[in-house]
Amino acid sequence: MAGILLALQGAASQGILWGILVLGVYITYEILNIADLTVDGSFALGGCVCATLVVGYGMNPVLALIIATVSGMVAGAITGLLHTVFEIPAILAGILTQIALWSINLRIMGKSNTPLLKSSTIFSGFVEATGLKSSMASGIIGLIIAVIIIAALYWFFGTELGSALRATGNNEDMIRALGVNTKMMKMIALMLSNGLVGLSGGLVCQSQKYADIGMGTGAIVIGLAAIVIGDVLMGRLRSFASRLISAIVGAIVYFLIRAIVLQLGMDANDMKLLSAIIVALALCIPVALNKYRAKRAYTEGGNENA
Repeated sequence: MAGILLALQGAASQGILWGILVLGVYITYEILNIADLTVDGSFALGGCVCATLVVGYGMNPVLALIIATVSGMVAGAITGLLHTVFEIPAILAGILTQIALWSINLRIMGKSNTPLLKSSTIFSGFVEATGLKSSMASGIIGLIIAVIIIAALYWFFGTELGSALRATGNNEDMIRALGVNTKMMKMIALMLSNGLVGLSGGLVCQSQKYADIGMGTGAIVIGLAAIVIGDVLMGRLRSFASRLISAIVGAIVYFLIRAIVLQLGMDANDMKLLSAIIVALALCIPVALNKYRAKRAYTEGGNENA
């Protein structure tokens, strides 16, 4: 029983750290209606940059996180450039950047993985000062960072620039007719999104004490699954703040479900399959229900006319 509780505690902490990635995915997927596949590469980029700076250069872990965030923003800018300037479809632009980042991440680390076992992180100092377990420390610090980010995003999307960005996702033609540069809005959104993803990658890297070239594989699926779960749990709350919070809640619940399933004996290699099934069902079921309701309404209307 103690082992299960410890696993759930660690899963909740990881969910909070990954929740920052989910906030980034939320910006592109929910606001811009773009499934940005750069995420898989920019998450690993954040981790690789953070690990290399902390281990190879002895950099302060907080400064390393800032640089990891900036590196994610650069990755998002490249995708934005390909999409807006060269008019490459958003999904293809994301794939191109993601593929390029695989080689770039290998170049940055010089190998496939980098351990941080002997290096200080933003969590290690907190553990030493409080005596808490590393998983608990990761959860507390991650939650503080997540709250700050949610507050900042809520403020930003309430500004004139943020409102224009949201309007770009809702009705691009209308907002363009009002004189807003929609290409710039998309560029800003992609940079902001991947900056958060890079930060999440750096935090996860410091939490798990290593960075791996494949740590971002399937990140977009995890992000979408968390958004779907959060929407199911908090779908009745329609305010923008609650939607941002639901991204974090969805990530936590996703990792809790994953921990429970693993404790029940499911092969860890099947988790990405489970994630894909969750996302597919969440996207397919509403469409199927709408078609069923439309068909039923048409049938009932025909019977009444008869």
